Amino acid sequence: MRRKSLMALRDKVRSKTKRSCGKSMAMIIADLNPMLRGWFEYFKHAHRRTFRLIDGFIRRRLRAVRRKQIKRPGMGRCYADHQRWSNAYFAERGLYIMETAHALASQSR
Repeated sequence: MRRKSLMALRDKVRSKTKRSCGKSMAMIIADLNPMLRGWFEYFKHAHRRTFRLIDGFIRRRLRAVRRKQIKRPGMGRCYADHQRWSNAYFAERGLYIMETAHALASQSR
């Protein structure tokens, strides 16, 4: 995968997860999911580490949005934020997780 493609995805995620957008978490996730599914389908044969990095980036952005929604300063990078809004928290809310999708797609049929 080219670095340019990865940076384009990150820019799209940044535009959809602005901290000052005022949308609920459900609306942000609903807006992100179609883009993430399409991107995964196109690049599904990439190395699995790539998907882990992208998922981490997306969750970090969502934690920053969530932190802003509860009127706390910071960008959501501390350990307490990872405990408060774990990976399972976002999975329960329906976030498309590319690492899981890659694992399912890699299984033999």
